[in-house]
Amino acid sequence: MPIIINLDVMLAKRKMRSNELAAKIGITEQNLSVLKNGRAKALRLTTLDAICKHLHCQPGDILEYVNGKEEDA
Repeated sequence: MPIIINLDVMLAKRKMRSNELAAKIGITEQNLSVLKNGRAKALRLTTLDAICKHLHCQPGDILEYVNGKEEDA
């Protein structure tokens, strides 16, 4: 998929663990892991809003579009 999720980068920059963020935004650690590892097929805007709010960042810091990357078969 040409959209890259840079959640792990932002977590490292903010020195926050995944389980801590999951608890703050009200989703399971497993769902956050799916998102963080780029396996999510969709992302709710309310979830993106909560992530940005707690990591003090912009959506563009989390989501990146890479043109020309082939989708997995």
